Amino acid sequence: MDEFVSTFTNRLDAKGRVSIPASFRSVLAVDGFDGIYCCPTLDRQAVDAGGNRFRDTIRASLGNYEPFSEDHEYLSTTLIGESEVIKYDKEGRMVLSEAIRDRAGISDQVTFVGQGYKFQIWEPGRFAAYREEAKNRLRDLRKTIGSGRVRPDGEPGASR
Repeated sequence: MDEFVSTFTNRLDAKGRVSIPASFRSVLAVDGFDGIYCCPTLDRQAVDAGGNRFRDTIRASLGNYEPFSEDHEYLSTTLIGESEVIKYDKEGRMVLSEAIRDRAGISDQVTFVGQGYKFQIWEPGRFAAYREEAKNRLRDLRKTIGSGRVRPDGEPGASR
């Protein structure tokens, strides 16, 4: 598999290390990135993370903006300037920096959430609340799509 899938919650050890899910390490190994590229999410108290594919997606997104434009500067400051590359040991453990722990509100547990080309790092309680919000919004979206209205891709929704 070449995508980050599923959700895992692991505990920080006494040295502040956390085990990266084995399936996530496998994706990173195939991707060829030496470590984990981490940056703040744009709209939540969590951290986006991944390898080369994630970094390529950031670069492509930045390519939609004129270099030196205000929007480019804002995005690059957050997605590159506030990023970190974290190394992990041969047992698959990484040390979360204080900035990452503060950003996500992490104290003793970490939730890893697969999102295909990237994954997110959350404090478990915050993720549980976000997951409920996401499920509720998906239910609302499903009702809209199922009503025969136009889907976001411009195609008519299925009528039932």
